[in-house]
Amino acid sequence: MKQRALISVYDKTGVAELAAFLSSAGWELVSTGGTAKYLQEQGLAITDVSAITGFPECLDGRVKTLHPAIHAGLLARRDVASHVKTLAAQGFSPIDLVCVNLYPFFDKVQAGLSLEETVEFIDIGGPSMLRSAAKNYRDVLALTDPADYAAVIAALKAGAVAMEFRKRLAGKVFNLTSAYDAAISRYLLNDDEYPAYWAMSLKKAQSLRYGENGHQSAALYVNADSKGALSSMTQLNGKELSYNNIRDLDLAWKAVCAFGLAADETAPLGEDGVLRLVETPLPPWKASVCCVAVKHNTPCGIALADSLPAAYAKTYACDPVSIFGGIVACNVALDPETAAKLAELFLEIIVAPDFDAEALAILRKKKNLRVMKAPFAPKNQLECIAVDGGLLTQETDRRLLEKWDIVTKVQPEARDIADLLFGIRAVSYVKSNAIVVVKDQATVGIGGGETNRISAAELAFQRSATLTSGAEPARVLASDAFFPFPDVVEAAAAAGIKAIIQPGGSLNDKLSIEACDKRGIAMVFTGTRHFKH
Repeated sequence: MKQRALISVYDKTGVAELAAFLSSAGWELVSTGGTAKYLQEQGLAITDVSAITGFPECLDGRVKTLHPAIHAGLLARRDVASHVKTLAAQGFSPIDLVCVNLYPFFDKVQAGLSLEETVEFIDIGGPSMLRSAAKNYRDVLALTDPADYAAVIAALKAGAVAMEFRKRLAGKVFNLTSAYDAAISRYLLNDDEYPAYWAMSLKKAQSLRYGENGHQSAALYVNADSKGALSSMTQLNGKELSYNNIRDLDLAWKAVCAFGLAADETAPLGEDGVLRLVETPLPPWKASVCCVAVKHNTPCGIALADSLPAAYAKTYACDPVSIFGGIVACNVALDPETAAKLAELFLEIIVAPDFDAEALAILRKKKNLRVMKAPFAPKNQLECIAVDGGLLTQETDRRLLEKWDIVTKVQPEARDIADLLFGIRAVSYVKSNAIVVVKDQATVGIGGGETNRISAAELAFQRSATLTSGAEPARVLASDAFFPFPDVVEAAAAAGIKAIIQPGGSLNDKLSIEACDKRGIAMVFTGTRHFKH
């Protein structure tokens, strides 16, 4: 009996060559709609699927292959006599190869179409045929990926397709259809933050040379159904990104964008000097030029200024030792002056929304330096971390503060308010326990990743004392979580701190408030913890 192939593809890459080979090898080619027309234009004889089903396409093409003549031909096992007998009794013939790729739902879901328009790109017949073929992989070749066409042709020329290869092709079918269904599910359940089943549609972007350490393998997957900040970046120079590079790059870009891109125009204070609280992902301040340095997935410097050279100088000064081998992120286009300063250091990555041509030329002199152009701010509403046997997921930390509660007798001075707001945002990107000391919209001391808060504070004070030596000391401290003891306040007073911002909420809040009152320090409670493991 003549072998039969059913070919119906949206992406026609390589399909003419595959069909031509099958035809030359004596296969009957069955096809539908646009694919049939395309193959006929290549001079190939095509049997229309309606000739197999005995039923015309209907419902504007929604029903073409959803028919027993197709699915019986795919699902019938050749080694089961009753299956073969049923095919003969019904006048159906086996189908030995299915080549199908799907309507481009991954792309269309990102195109801003209406719900009705987007739903029309949900493929029903394609996944159904592929799943039937893949279930019966011992008898039916299931092709979804043009990259596999050449290997199938070679195997058929050699006389047989190995069972292991058939099984792998079947696995690729379910790998594709599960991601496809996940994208549809995510789209239709977009208002259900935590659905009953966690479905993700991720596509492999690249294999990585190694993971966190050299003996660990790794790969990068990106969302197939949405654009993210990282997947939208363009690498303009340098070596391939590593696993650790990508993690640090993600944090650096999130941190710098937390202070707004140039278009953001929200402000923390009204003309009357009263703080305006807004529960939005946007930072509650007028966007400023921001520079962030990251090392080992935690910031080692964050600063705002009126110009990028000034912001970078403040960022560098926070920790000129740790920045070596780190990542620098900017929220405005990189200029030549800043590029020249950056080029003086060994850095792994520089990321910015854009690069002046002269600045890019300076950076490209360092062939290994990874230069990333990032046009979009992060937009994920949820974040996940794998645990053994499951996945933890949570809302991203978007709320800066719940309240502005001055709990001390002393009020913050007007000049300290901007630094208090800057500090509570900056500390949210530092690993906990986290303490940030701030001066003039810049971190001058960062203590993070400690197992107790006083150690984090002491580290931050040590660094800030070095940076501000001979000048007026920093006046502001921010903490990611509450103070269980008054020890941090006592250390802050010794370091010259005049205003503290923290979430509050400890059973011992009264002790810290009293310690502040005793030492003339203002303290603000925000009601929002920014703990970061």
